[in-house]
Amino acid sequence: MFDDKWLSVAASSIFLSALVLFPSTAKAQMSVSPMVIEAKAERGQAQGMITISNTSNAPSRVRVYAEPFTYSRDTGFKTLASSPNDLTKYLQFSPRELTIKPGESRRVRIISRLAPSLPDGEYRAVVFNETLTDAKDNVGNNVSLVARIGVTLYVRKGNLSPNLAVNDANFNSQQKQIQLLIRNTGKATARPSVNWTLRRGDTVIKTGQADASAVIAESDRYFLLSYPQQDTAALSPGSYQLSGELVWSADDNKKKLPFNLNVTIPSQTAASEKK
Repeated sequence: MFDDKWLSVAASSIFLSALVLFPSTAKAQMSVSPMVIEAKAERGQAQGMITISNTSNAPSRVRVYAEPFTYSRDTGFKTLASSPNDLTKYLQFSPRELTIKPGESRRVRIISRLAPSLPDGEYRAVVFNETLTDAKDNVGNNVSLVARIGVTLYVRKGNLSPNLAVNDANFNSQQKQIQLLIRNTGKATARPSVNWTLRRGDTVIKTGQADASAVIAESDRYFLLSYPQQDTAALSPGSYQLSGELVWSADDNKKKLPFNLNVTIPSQTAASEKK
């Protein structure tokens, strides 16, 4: 998914996922690739390269900076004030600030130098590419639009790997969707996708796939299974069987983990959907 020569990482250990935070009016002004970089530190050092493209018709001023982050069980991505896995203090950017002409692209090199005293583990940061764009508001005043796109960066020190398990399946009454709790007890983050089948007795009710998402090392996360509300309304209350497999890449190999769980659709859900 990323084959830049500056990043000495096997292609199978590079993941792409959208982590984009900006107003919709600024969305088309900038693009960044790759969106996720994962690397193994050699003698305490790892490096990579991101490409920033200006897709607007005016010059863009870009500032590069980093923050620690995680993925929570329920809300997904969030930045942190501090973290024991914080990579930001070990990062250097070249350049840190740049101007990109319309229709052109620039590269930013990211170098991490881990302190020798750091214990083995996975260190993480989100590298924000913040663009300042001059514009006018509805009444003609000059304003600056701030847009930022985050590239998630994982650097591993030592021989680390994920260890995934499917812990539970239940019905999220707010989202009106079945959710799967995936736990990672390993020392490295993984990005599994989910192939799933919902049955009641011998009858197949629905099949589907959940796109790959990050499950942080030594953490867990809910995956919502896409099941449109109009279909959910047809689910009568009772017990169902949810089976399938997780699929992810680790150590240059594709991994698969089958699961088979019971999930209960509560009676109040069916009643509220029919109103």
